[in-house]
Amino acid sequence: MSTTSDSPSSPLGKVSSHASETSGFETAQESDQSSEHTVTTPLQPVATIKDDEEDLVGAATGMAPLNIERTTSSSREKYDSFPSDLMRRPTLRPTRSNYDPNDPINLERVQTARSIQEEVFGAKRRREKPRSDLPAFGGGKDYPPDALDQEIYLVDFDGADDPLHPQNWSLKRKLKIMAILGFATFVVAWGSSSFAPSTVFIREVFHVGSVVSYLSISLYVFGFASGPLLWAPLSELYGRRLVILVSIFICAIFHMGVATSRDIQTVMLCRFFAGFFGASLLAVVPAAFADVFGNKSRGVAIALFSAAVFTGPIIAPPVNGFIVESYLGWRWTAYLTSIMGFASVVPVVFYMEETYAPSVLVAKAQYLRQETGNWCIRARQEESDFNFKELVEHNLSRPLRMLFQEPILFLITVYIAFIYGILYLLLEAYPIIFYEGYHMPFAVAQLPYLSVVVGQLFGGVIVLSFEPMTYRRTMANGGRPIPEVRLLPTMIGAVLFTIGLFWLTWTGAYPQNVHWLAPTFAGLFIGAGLITIFLSAINYIVESYLMFAASALAANTFLRSAFGGSFPLFASIMFHNLGTQWAGTLLGCIAFILIPVPVLFYVFGKRLRKASKYAPT
Repeated sequence: MSTTSDSPSSPLGKVSSHASETSGFETAQESDQSSEHTVTTPLQPVATIKDDEEDLVGAATGMAPLNIERTTSSSREKYDSFPSDLMRRPTLRPTRSNYDPNDPINLERVQTARSIQEEVFGAKRRREKPRSDLPAFGGGKDYPPDALDQEIYLVDFDGADDPLHPQNWSLKRKLKIMAILGFATFVVAWGSSSFAPSTVFIREVFHVGSVVSYLSISLYVFGFASGPLLWAPLSELYGRRLVILVSIFICAIFHMGVATSRDIQTVMLCRFFAGFFGASLLAVVPAAFADVFGNKSRGVAIALFSAAVFTGPIIAPPVNGFIVESYLGWRWTAYLTSIMGFASVVPVVFYMEETYAPSVLVAKAQYLRQETGNWCIRARQEESDFNFKELVEHNLSRPLRMLFQEPILFLITVYIAFIYGILYLLLEAYPIIFYEGYHMPFAVAQLPYLSVVVGQLFGGVIVLSFEPMTYRRTMANGGRPIPEVRLLPTMIGAVLFTIGLFWLTWTGAYPQNVHWLAPTFAGLFIGAGLITIFLSAINYIVESYLMFAASALAANTFLRSAFGGSFPLFASIMFHNLGTQWAGTLLGCIAFILIPVPVLFYVFGKRLRKASKYAPT
C-alpha cells in the first residue's frame, strides 16, 4: 500500500510512503529540472538549497511534516559536526504542525506503519489491561485519564528533507559510514580464506588428513551460513550499529583463539564461531547501505560491499602464503586477521552512527523525553511488545520462510550460491593447477589468484557503467526503483564466468604444453563474471524487498555460505579423480545452464514481485 501527498508543506510533493514509514529504504522523487530551489523561511526572506549539496533525499514518513526553517550549506555542516545524530538541531526551529489526526491520509499512513511494524519486528501494539488488573497508582491518587489521541505523541521525521533522516545526511557522513563498514566487511571476508595456506602445515602439526584440514575453511563459511539468521533480525530490532560492533569484536577474539590453539578441535571451533559472528557484516552492511543511500547511489554503495566480499578471499591466500613459509609460521595468519578485526572495531566505536531509521526515531524520542519532561513522547517502535515466541516466529524464521516461499529470492540465491561456491573451490583448484601442475613454489603458486582481483575491477566498471541508465529509468518511474534493470550486467557476467571456467581448467590441465600465463589470464573472465553477477543480484534483492532487505540478504547469505563451505570439501577429490579439464567441464556446464536465469527474471520478475507479500514494489 502506498499513498501520496500534494500538501504545500511537503518539500518534495508526491512521495511514496510504504516502505519509508519504517525503514526509509525508498527515496522521494528527485528533481532534475533545475539546479537550485528557493524556499522562504521565517527568519530570513530567502534561502537557497543546491541540488549538488545532496545527491539523495530521504523518503517522507508517517506524520505530515512541520513547517521549519530550512538549512543552508553552512547550517547543515554545523549539524553534521555534532558527535551524535540526536536532537541537537539549533538551525531547525519547528513552528506550528500541520498534522491532523483525523486526516484520512494520515490515518492510512498510521495504519500502514502499524501493519509493517508487526511484520518487520514481529510485534504488536501494547494492549491496555483493565484497571482492575493493575496495582494501585499510589500516593492516594487515581489513575490519570487516557490521552485522547495517542498518535500525537509519536515522533517522526520532519518531512522528506529532515536532516535527521540517514538518507538526508551529507555526502561526507555517508562516505564515512561506507568506509567504516567496507573495511569491516573486508576483514571478515579476508578471514574466510586467510587460513587456506595454513592447511598444509596443520596436517603435519596436528596429524590430520587433507579433508579435515579443509574443514578449517569450510567451518568458517558454514558460520557465515548460520549467523545471518540471528544477526539480520536483531539489526531490525535493535539497530545496525550495536549488532555490527558486538559481532566484529567477538569475531576478532575467536581469530585470536585460532592463533593460540593447542589442538585441532580448538582450531575448528574457533574458526566456526569467528565466521558465525563475522556473518553479521554480510547481512547487515547491505541493509545499512540501503538505509543511507537512495536509488541514485545505492548501486555504488553495494559495489563497495561486493568488492569487499570478493576481494578479501582472493587477496588473503597470496599474502598469507608468504607468511606461512616465513619464520612467522602458520599461526600468524590468524594473528594478522585478529589484529585487523580489532582495528576495524575502533572506527565503529568512535565514528559510526546509527543508520536504521526506526532506531534513529527511538533516540529522538528518548532525547525529547529528557529535554521536555513529557514522558508520553515515544517512537512507534517503542509502543510494541516483543516476546521470544514472536521473535522466533516473525524474525529468526523469516529469512528461511522468505527463501523457500519467494521464487525470486530462491532462484537468484541458488545462482549466487553456485558462483560463491566456485570462489572457495578455487582455493583448492589453483594450487592443484599451479603448485602441483606447473611446480611453482608454494607461495608463488598463490599469486595467480590476483588475476581474479583484476577481473573483478573490470567487472565493477561494467556494473557501474549501467548506473546512469538505471537512475534515469528510476526517475522515469516516479522515483521508484525498477529491480529488473539491475539484472542487465548479470547477463554479461554469466557469459564471462562460464568462459572463464572452461578456459582455466582446459589450459591448466596441460602444464607441459601450455604456458602458465594462459590459465592465469582466465582469472580475468572468472573475476569479472563473479563480481557482475554478485553485484547486480544483491542490488536486485535489496530493491525488490526494501524494508525486508536484511532478512532477504540473510537468506541469501545462508544458502550461498552453505555452498561456499561445501565446495572446498570435494574440490580436491573431484579435480584429482576426474582430471582438471573434466572437473572444469562439469562446473562450466552448470554455469552454462544457469545463464538464462537473469534473463527469465528480467522478463517475468515484475509479475512475480506483484504476487509476493514481502516485495512492496
